[in-house]
Amino acid sequence: MLLALAMIVGGSALATGYDAKLALEKSQAAIGNRFDDVALTDRDGKEFRFASLAGKPAILSMIFTSCHHICPMTTRNLATAVRAARDALGAGSFTVVTIGFDTPNDTPEAMREFAREQGVDLADWYFLSASEETIANISAATGFQFFPTARGFDHINQLTIVDRQTTVYRQVYGVDFELPALVEPLKQLVFDRPEAQGHPLTRLADRVRLFCTVYNPATGRYEIDNSLFIQTAIGFLVIVSAVVFLWRGMRGTNRRMTD
Repeated sequence: MLLALAMIVGGSALATGYDAKLALEKSQAAIGNRFDDVALTDRDGKEFRFASLAGKPAILSMIFTSCHHICPMTTRNLATAVRAARDALGAGSFTVVTIGFDTPNDTPEAMREFAREQGVDLADWYFLSASEETIANISAATGFQFFPTARGFDHINQLTIVDRQTTVYRQVYGVDFELPALVEPLKQLVFDRPEAQGHPLTRLADRVRLFCTVYNPATGRYEIDNSLFIQTAIGFLVIVSAVVFLWRGMRGTNRRMTD
């Protein structure tokens, strides 16, 4: 299934010798890689440092702006998923980065136009250009492979989720991926906040949100389901009540024995 989702886009695999199985293996092998701090350029021509992603989870998407089908579709689907994820996890809970890997053509102006055409105007979503060297470094860190073809590029279709230390945490494959494939790993990272360490109540609140934020297939959205928390609380009260009942019984028995 993963192999099918990670198949090539943009051209002919036979023309380039693209190996989908090898691409998937390299993609998975990248999990655990940590990014170096490199400089990119945002769509307004300003420098963007990769180190600025540290502190909260991020989603990385590699595209080329001259793509007329797969990259636009993936970006629009990602936008829909990002809105749903932020509704569930919080507006500022994670960052999104789209990087153009076709360096001669994916200029800041081209990235700005690409974002406009896909209707993406969300906070904490950056459309970035970079040098060939930087693209090579990012591609190696994410396990992303691409090959030029007569019609554009063949490349693995993946989204890379990185943690608060800019370390590759999970890969998500496919154009029309299932929402939980993206949100579940993000949920684990968002509700594992470093500032909660040493604060039991904050840590408890994060754990409750982690387990009670669940996907509802009927609505296709994430919702807060308090039933698990309520059932746990009821179970705890039942156990406490049973302990109290037994303790009182034993206490009464002891009193009768001493009278």
